[in-house]
Amino acid sequence: MYRDEGDETAEPGGSARSTRAPETDLGHLLVGLQLTDSAFPSGFYTLSHGLEGFVQEGAVDRDSLPALLHDLLRHGVGPSDATALALAHRAAAAGDWAAVAATDRRLHATKLNREMRQAATRTGRQLLDLAAEVFGGDGIARYHRTVTACRAPGTQAVAAGVVYAETGVPVRQAVAADLFAFCASFAGAALRLRLTDHRLAQVLLRRTAPVIEETTRRALARGLDDLGATTFAADVMSARHERAEARLFAS
Repeated sequence: MYRDEGDETAEPGGSARSTRAPETDLGHLLVGLQLTDSAFPSGFYTLSHGLEGFVQEGAVDRDSLPALLHDLLRHGVGPSDATALALAHRAAAAGDWAAVAATDRRLHATKLNREMRQAATRTGRQLLDLAAEVFGGDGIARYHRTVTACRAPGTQAVAAGVVYAETGVPVRQAVAADLFAFCASFAGAALRLRLTDHRLAQVLLRRTAPVIEETTRRALARGLDDLGATTFAADVMSARHERAEARLFAS
């Protein structure tokens, strides 16, 4: 059996003593890259983040797609999920697990549609379960137990905040990375819904970068009382999407 003699973390039998990333800028970058990779099986590929509802109603096309994404970031994901991620990250880093759970419950309550709540908790619980194995860490395992025991809903943004905090990724970088993951998932859904092609999807992501920066900055400045989205059109589309006869995505 091949053995890497230079791997000081290897133990007899090939197991590693720790799966946690090193406490370096490069280590933090690698964590972010892994968590935002479309191959990471958190369940994001099953979501359109409301886009399919807009398509079903004929309310979005290729030209208006960027405006919809930017509005969802500024008025939906930013004030809700990104803000919750920042709050959960800071609370987890401080060991304030009551504050983490309070943020989790608040975010869950602000999601008005059943499919959005279900999507958030399904991906969040999957993230915690997988991250406990991939990254390790007492904090991830602890909050996973809290969610499994139904003492907190386990929304995706709060789960991500816990994982990023436990792996030492700075809060600003964590929020930006998760917002990019949302945008990449949105662009992937647009591809599957034939609203764009692979080249234009990359153009969309690049042109959205300044909005991600803006949304990150604003999310970091909010408190728990400010948590909540104001995307009424998206809520309506989600409610209609729940009752659609045929659906490609879970949200």
